[in-house]
Amino acid sequence: MSAPAQPFPHRRQFLLGLGLLSQTGAGPRLRIVTVLGDSITAGLGLPARDAMPAQLQAALARRGVSVVVRAAGVSGDTSGGGLARVGFSVANDTAVCVVALGGNDLLQGVDPALTKANLRGVLRKLKARGIGAVLVGVAAPSTIGAAYAREFNAIYPSLAREFGVPLYANILLGVNGDPALLQRDGIHPNAAGAKRIAEALAPVVARALKA
Repeated sequence: MSAPAQPFPHRRQFLLGLGLLSQTGAGPRLRIVTVLGDSITAGLGLPARDAMPAQLQAALARRGVSVVVRAAGVSGDTSGGGLARVGFSVANDTAVCVVALGGNDLLQGVDPALTKANLRGVLRKLKARGIGAVLVGVAAPSTIGAAYAREFNAIYPSLAREFGVPLYANILLGVNGDPALLQRDGIHPNAAGAKRIAEALAPVVARALKA
């Protein structure tokens, strides 16, 4: 009498093949860049595809750096608001967080010492979680008061040195004052302005990802 036939003689090999197929089909997991900021990074007045985070992802891709850029900008947010929400706005799978806060502090005349303390708190929280950072500043014009502008503008390079993180000193560099790159309010970048910011910021973020 012959032995009964096995219902699935190559079951182990079949399951192994499925496992390998699923792994190869999934591909490598892309790293995450989160942009923590205010209305400029939130893309106020723009569709999401034209806002700075999406433009940054495209600019990095053109440099051969494949990432997913998450937008975590809130219109009107100050450095204090960013500090309050960094724990839940920046997910744990973030490789690098672009910290772009301070513009609303400047508009509201917040004490630069307080702005610096808040940004230091943000950077400390990111460091404690093992998340890299890029610090993005905003330039204070001397017309608001030379002493205030000097103290405010010193915040960003000082913190960049303290934490050893890359610095992009002025988010609106090359955009501010150019009607072709701004919306009608004369403050927020249009799609072309957001692209200009993203192109300038991309190499700084790329270096942070390598680090």
